[in-house]
Amino acid sequence: MQKKKVLVADPISEKGIDELRATPELDVTVRIGIKPDELLACAHEFEGIVVRSQTKITAEVFAKATALKAVGRAGVGVDNIDVAAANKQGVIVMNTPAGNTISTAEHTFTLLMSMARSIPQAHASVSSGKWERKNFEGVELNGKILAIIGMGRIGSEVARRAMAFGMRVLAYDPYLSPSRAHVLRVELMSTVEDAIREADFITVHMPLTKETKYLLNRERIALCKRGVRLVNCARGGLIEEAALVEALSNGHVAGAALDVFETEPPAQDNPLLTMPNVVLTPHLGASTFEAQESVGIEIARAIRDALVDGIVSNAVNMPSVDRKTLDSIGGYLGFAEKLGRLAAQLAPKQPDMLRVNYSGPVGEGDTTLISRAVLKGYLDVACSEGTVNWVNAPGVAENLGLSFTESRLAKPADFTELIEVTAGAGSLSASVAGTFFGKHPRIVGINGNRVEAEPAGCLLIYENKDQPGIVGAVGTILGRLNVNIANMSLSRDATGGKALVLLTLDTCPEDHVVEELLKHPAILSARILRV
Repeated sequence: MQKKKVLVADPISEKGIDELRATPELDVTVRIGIKPDELLACAHEFEGIVVRSQTKITAEVFAKATALKAVGRAGVGVDNIDVAAANKQGVIVMNTPAGNTISTAEHTFTLLMSMARSIPQAHASVSSGKWERKNFEGVELNGKILAIIGMGRIGSEVARRAMAFGMRVLAYDPYLSPSRAHVLRVELMSTVEDAIREADFITVHMPLTKETKYLLNRERIALCKRGVRLVNCARGGLIEEAALVEALSNGHVAGAALDVFETEPPAQDNPLLTMPNVVLTPHLGASTFEAQESVGIEIARAIRDALVDGIVSNAVNMPSVDRKTLDSIGGYLGFAEKLGRLAAQLAPKQPDMLRVNYSGPVGEGDTTLISRAVLKGYLDVACSEGTVNWVNAPGVAENLGLSFTESRLAKPADFTELIEVTAGAGSLSASVAGTFFGKHPRIVGINGNRVEAEPAGCLLIYENKDQPGIVGAVGTILGRLNVNIANMSLSRDATGGKALVLLTLDTCPEDHVVEELLKHPAILSARILRV
């Protein structure tokens, strides 16, 4: 039996390593502190890699790791893993979202209280033989306003502790629904700015992405009321350190408590290290015995289950699913994502509804993954591509006010099975339908019109009055603009009525091609679709 090789690149608990080694199907290599060049050299050997926060699994690593099936992060954040590259390589990325929740929430609140009462500074003073009671007057938490930016598991636990101390909690999270906020008994704010303006304390619990880097920057810190106190136990870079130093120096920010830094460890000349109104710890949020044991065992089991049994749990780039289900629907996933992407480009402005209908055998099983693929494809167009994954897609849709539903219809007369995606705003809607001809996916319907095209490359769709000479006129216009047609599919509602034409193009033209087509009096609409 060929064993599946697993690399443990960062420290996890010995019990976690024992769990892996006890599995006969796995061959476990432990190389704590492996250097980037060493990882690149050996990445092709492994089907699974386990990391914490030190080792970075970059796009370059994924490109080399041709056998890789799963990466496990013993912790919550996955900013040291290039998830977009993992998606392209078909690698599952898993984390341990619950393992260190309590330890990080407790550490956040410990820092908040230590900062409020200057505990570390007072301890240092007494230890040096001084008795400076007047120098360490603190502030109470009772009655104060705490703004929590990021209401995942950790943020929610911090909120519970804050309310126990009599604090009023404001929360901002783009994926938190009003109903969930009501259950958590927090006041949901629509923007970061709304959450921080009146806060006495602010704590951040967001992943570090291009969108969240310097979430609390100079401009937002300036919006806070004078005397605010900031806590960061999530990721360095969420707070702009240079702006924080400036605000601490001029008194606009009364205090800061940091467990994480833009560069770790911080440079010796970092001004934060010597500021009297700052509490610092060396990235200890998850550093409890219980958390270390828990996340080590949890990620070891997740890697084992994924590689040996095909069971996926706590994946950040796909819903959890068993191997049997994945095998049965795997061929539909990429096609469904393309249908969602096309629906987004066809949709009317400001759509509030997205629906996927299944007909025939495809709708008889569990369609959760297929629907999620449709939603992800749609949102990749509606949002910044790469910011939406299989897991966060429903939350992103909710935040956009997009109602997403699925349904089953009777088997269509012309096809064995059909997936139809419809996007709408009020009385306006647009739809795209697809099926498989054998193993080959095909677009077979747009806005109720029968067409046929391969879901690849660049498509040009236009509607025109059904009259002689239009096809030739369009060909002439495209030829003049050096646009070559690879395939054509034409549909019409009635003789002399309205026709819809779908062209597959060899290359994707500039937008001015559409402008040229619309100059023809018989062409009613035209747009370029990128699959």
